[in-house]
Amino acid sequence: MIGKIATGRSFSGCMQYLHDGRLQETEEQQKIEREKKQAQVIHYNQCFGTKKELIRQFIEVSKLNPKVSKPVFHASISLAYQDAGKLSVQDKIDIAQQLARQFDFENKQYVVITHKDTEHEHLHIVANRIGYDGPTASDSNSYKRMAEFSRAMELKHELTKVLSPNKFLRPEQRVEQSQRIDQRKEKVKKHLAQAIKQSKNVKEVARYMEKQGYKVDLGRGIAFTDAQQVYFKGSQLGYSLMEIEKKIMQEQKQQLDQKLQQERDRQVKSLLKVEKENKQERKQSGGLSL
Repeated sequence: MIGKIATGRSFSGCMQYLHDGRLQETEEQQKIEREKKQAQVIHYNQCFGTKKELIRQFIEVSKLNPKVSKPVFHASISLAYQDAGKLSVQDKIDIAQQLARQFDFENKQYVVITHKDTEHEHLHIVANRIGYDGPTASDSNSYKRMAEFSRAMELKHELTKVLSPNKFLRPEQRVEQSQRIDQRKEKVKKHLAQAIKQSKNVKEVARYMEKQGYKVDLGRGIAFTDAQQVYFKGSQLGYSLMEIEKKIMQEQKQQLDQKLQQERDRQVKSLLKVEKENKQERKQSGGLSL
């Protein structure tokens, strides 16, 4: 689970984007963008209504404290691909309510909006940092607080764990950057290693990777795009085009050396077998020779 926090000036701009998607040139294109977004408000707190009504309500309350230049609080939460379908609508509402308590806007206006325009589930919480009474919701240390919140929700809802940045962890919890593993990247590297073992040239490597579901861009260099449309340059994986060619040659040499060694071992075994049979024959004949 990955959470992001942002503050802004315009409720109108934020709400327009979350409901309708990116601004398009024509109404027809905007309709397509809106349908692709599939925005759905699943929870209201101290507000209610259409997009326009929500914008008006948020702006009216924000005027209670005109000194705050950025009254918009926007949190986005993305789930890992493998967590698709794990959370019910109520689970998502519970997470949003917990976030509201964590960031001190549970008694202020906020809405929870879900989208279905990407392959991984995600939700948005838009809140008014200004309320009818009480202090303005603080946005200090929001990055650290969001990381801590995400780890807590992963445990509570049994979601895929994501490592927090080292600077947000206690010394005993810290993991050296070199020890961290990008599972998606490691998966590509594992497939590449297997492809090289089975291939005689780069084109065969590309065909193998395509069978594993990757799109392969082969030109002056090589790159791979996985099923989630994540793009990897071969050089970023330690498998540049030149390195792949080198590894293929090394693998072929190693396989040839293994075959030669196996042949030598076979010959030695054969000689030992013949020698053993000769010894048995001499022993049976009493060691006499004609």
